[in-house]
Formats: sequence, structure tokens, C-alpha cells
Amino acid sequence: MLSDTIAAVSTALGEGGIAIIRVSGPQAISQVAPLFKSRIPLTEAESHTVHYGHIVSPLDGERMEEVLVTVMKGPRSFTTEDVVEISAHGGVISVRRVMDLLLQQDIRLAEPGEFTKRAFLGGRIDLSQAEAVIDLIRSKSDRAFSVALKQVSGSLSARIHELRHTLIEMLAHIEVNIDYPEHDVESLTADFIKDKSQAVMEGINKLLRTANEGKILREGITTAIVGRPNVGKSSLLNALARDNKAIVTDIPGTTRDVIEEYVTINNIPLKLLDTAGIRETMDVVERIGVERSKAAFSDADLILLVLNANDELHEDELALMEQIHGRQALVIMNKMDLPSRLDTDKLRSFFDESSIVPMSVLEEEGLDKLEEAISALFFGGKLESGDLTYVSNVRHIALLKKARKSLQDAYEAAEMLIPIDMIQIDVRLAWEQLGEIIGDAAADSLLDQIFSQFCLGK
Repeated sequence: MLSDTIAAVSTALGEGGIAIIRVSGPQAISQVAPLFKSRIPLTEAESHTVHYGHIVSPLDGERMEEVLVTVMKGPRSFTTEDVVEISAHGGVISVRRVMDLLLQQDIRLAEPGEFTKRAFLGGRIDLSQAEAVIDLIRSKSDRAFSVALKQVSGSLSARIHELRHTLIEMLAHIEVNIDYPEHDVESLTADFIKDKSQAVMEGINKLLRTANEGKILREGITTAIVGRPNVGKSSLLNALARDNKAIVTDIPGTTRDVIEEYVTINNIPLKLLDTAGIRETMDVVERIGVERSKAAFSDADLILLVLNANDELHEDELALMEQIHGRQALVIMNKMDLPSRLDTDKLRSFFDESSIVPMSVLEEEGLDKLEEAISALFFGGKLESGDLTYVSNVRHIALLKKARKSLQDAYEAAEMLIPIDMIQIDVRLAWEQLGEIIGDAAADSLLDQIFSQFCLGK
């Protein structure tokens, strides 16, 4: 697979200032050279240099596009192979012309994520760094981007290597005692295993403590905006999004489906779900919307219950409050610019004072208080310091938990003075499980599954 040359467009398709076409492979330079006419032949170009010229037809020399070509010779490239990047004019026709000529040069179209996969197989990055590239591309806030960038740079990899180094020390100690049992002091060896197991488990626990916040940074907080029809749910979504994403009218039942919108509040990404007003209805379409609203309500990490402060509590609102009780929720008392008729004592029997936010979405009052309340719910008002390594990948979390379980088994076995060759099995298993995070001996099926999530050209 790595003997062939691949190419793909690395920039978004469509009209733009420039389009970048990436080519990588052991023969990338010599295969692109016949298509590129410049003052210096491409095969004579120094590594990490940029050259102006034209892409030409190899048949008749016709100029097909005006380009800048960057040459990066392996192993000092992203993929560790020879890489040629062609910067062409942005546009569908220019990209198609260049790609057509490349594919005629025995260069094939790259698979999704294949450039990053080659960087992994070439040893430039490990698997956790490769996965962080996806998080970098998909990040929805500056904080999420910074966390992903640290992982691309190897922050998580360094922690995993430290933990595995301790396990290697344990395994070496165990091997010596298996080979030379006459020099072993059983109780001292047991204490050594317990101390080292405990140290690694503490390191794993430190990483796992970041998992919840890491998941929020990676995926966002799924936030359902619920309430009766015409209480201001869509207006609230528009206010948080700072845009008119949802249709707002005085007609109850305007929103008939779940509307999604991503917003960032104090560096916390939220996936807002504006739901259809929950009520009994004979309208078939609206009823489907209500059912979808209930499903979104059930799956949400955070619920924003919108009430009309100018109206009394309805039975279906009381039912909603019963269902919300005990979950992460905030109550928005909307339309506070009008006389209040809401039974606030009843409201406080369900929710703490800090969970109730008076607002007038129409008058743009109270939005800052709502944003502060959302931040306080999930991060106590702020995220941890930038030095913290977050774990957010489900695969990583599962493997950390497995490794911790293996070490717990080793610890308990050492306490019971079980033969050391049996303890060795658990320690080695933990070492292998941590190794899977960084791609040590990763199965081809796992690699295919991970890199298939990438876009073309990455």
C-alpha cells in the first residue's frame, strides 16, 4: 500500500482564493515532475522550497493551470514520504484539471485520512495523536481546539509513555525474580508490585478525572430547550446563537421539528435543540414534532425549561418539571418585562434559586445571567488550567479503565502473595492495554475504522 503515490484536494471544494492539492508517496516528486514546468526542474528542487510555474499537459505541453508547488522530501514531511503540494486557483475547474492529470500519472485518489494514516505508519505520530487531528478539525470552541492541539503535539502520548515505562520496570523486576527465584524476597517483591501498581493507577485516575470535561469539550453539551408552545423557545435559541436560526411567530406550534444549532458560551460548546412546544394536539405533523421533542428531552445533558412569567403554570408544565427534577436543568422565566403571574413558590419547590433565571428574551435582558449559570453548572464557571491533559476519546477512556482493572488485579494478587508469574500476566495486560491507546500493535481493522472518520485530503 505504501509503495504507491496518492493525491487529494486538501482544501474545501468550491470557489475560493486557492486550492491545495496534496501528493504523497515514494515517487511523488518524479511523478509530478512531467506535469510541472518551471525554471528549475522539480526533480532538482531542494526540500522545503516553493516554486512558481505551470501545470501542463504531458501530451502537447499545453498550459493547464498557473500554480505554486511546494516540495517536501521524506522523512521531513507530514507523511514521512516525499510530498508535493500544488497551490492552484480556487475553483472546481482548476482543481479538476490538475487532479485529472495527476490520476493519469499512475497516482491514485487518496482514501479518507490516508495522509494521516501514512504519518502514523511512518512513525511520525502515534495513534492518539492521529485521533487528535480529527478533534482539531471538528473542534467547536477555542478551548477544545487548544486541548486537541496539545494532544496532536503529544501531551497524552507523553503521559501514556510515562505510565508504560513504570510497567516495564515492574515487568523487568518480575522477570529477574522468575529467572533467579533464589534471590527473591517474596514480601519485598509484593510491596514493590503494590507500590508501582498504585502509582500507575493514580496516574490513570488523574487522566480519567478529566474524561467528563474532555467529552464536553469534544462533543459539546446537548442542550434541549423545552416548554409549552409560544413561550419563547425559538427566540431563546436565536438569542444564544446571535442569529435568526429559528422562525418566530405569535402562532403556537410554529416549530414542528427539532432545530439544531451549535453555539459556544464561555468556551463551552453547546448543541442547542429547539424543540416543538410540548402539548396535546390533533395536528399529525405537530404531534410527530412533539414526540421528537420528548426524545431530545430524554437524551439531553442539559435542559432549559422556558416558562411564560406572564402566565400561570399549566398542568403539562408541572408534568415537565416532575420529569426534569434531579437532572441538570435551568428554568428560564421569560417575558419578565410583563406583569408576573407565575407561582414562584411552586417553582422553587422543584428548583434551587440558582437554577431559576429571570429573562426577557424580547428585550435582550438576562442573557448574560443565563450564560453564567450554564458555565457554573458544568465547570464551576471556568475550565481547568491549560496545562491539564484532557481525555475525551471513548476508546481511550475504555482502555484506561481496562488497564486500571488489570493493575487492581495485580495489586490484590500481590497482597495475597500469589505466585509472581501469575501477577506478571495482569501487569503485561495493563502494559498492552495502555499501548493500544498510542497504537502499539494496533489491528488493521481498528486503523481502518479510525482513519475512515477523516475527510479526504487529510
